[in-house]
Amino acid sequence: MKINRKKKTKLKKKFLDQLQSLAKELHNYTSTKNNQWVIKGFIDVFKNIYAITSDTKIVSKIIEIHLFPKFLEFSEKHGYIMEFADKQNWYPDITFISKKNNEIKFAVDLKTTYISKYKDNKPSECNGFTLGSHGNYFTNRRSNKNIQYPYDKYIAHYVLGILYERNHVSKIDETKIYPLNGLECVPSVIKNFVFFAQEKWRIAGDKSGSGNTANIGSVKNIGKLLEGRGIFWECFGKRGEKWFNDYWKNYGKITIEDKNGKDKKITSLNEFLKYRGKDPCKLKKR
Repeated sequence: MKINRKKKTKLKKKFLDQLQSLAKELHNYTSTKNNQWVIKGFIDVFKNIYAITSDTKIVSKIIEIHLFPKFLEFSEKHGYIMEFADKQNWYPDITFISKKNNEIKFAVDLKTTYISKYKDNKPSECNGFTLGSHGNYFTNRRSNKNIQYPYDKYIAHYVLGILYERNHVSKIDETKIYPLNGLECVPSVIKNFVFFAQEKWRIAGDKSGSGNTANIGSVKNIGKLLEGRGIFWECFGKRGEKWFNDYWKNYGKITIEDKNGKDKKITSLNEFLKYRGKDPCKLKKR
């Protein structure tokens, strides 16, 4: 059964509301009363506890595993079938499919990063996210390559973002072994979680998220991430998704002449707008 635009808009808003409600629940689930991570380390069969390394990839993976039961609860509560990506590097991390109509699919990527800057002793900027590829499955939206379902089969694409502070106060000795009865002595490697949910295009920037791969980068300002005020929203409002798709489908593919007459690839939104014959975007300052 084909879903019309008006119905899609309602479905997108409903799912976002559900996902944002989940995000609000996750802080208490992951944090102690003093905002430390409840995960302390690994335990072996001899009841020895080993502290977790602060390596971002390891921390991110453990957070994902830790959140798995909450996603199961979420899917059951709202009537979805939950599918994880068949392969490690496929998009998205989780596909939610309506039990009533399997044409209703939502893509959710889990994105984790650390808080990198503070203003007036409050978190102001993070290290940024990669928001999935702008390669084959993004440009060819009927493609099955590296994606659970073709891109256009999803009603919308969301990010559940997880921000945290690195726990520099605790001196964490990764070689130390703790007994089970000494659990309270094991330091948490991270603390002060911030969870949020937004549509992917709403938090996107206009720069690649990584140097050597075709990944879309996010904005880094925490306020803009939480409120969904990425560059495409701030420049175009509700029309931003169209420009997000057009820009990232063509990112690094269009060549123009620079002021010295040399060829250069378009890698900024204002260059792209000029190429399209539009006025430059004047971002709102905060």
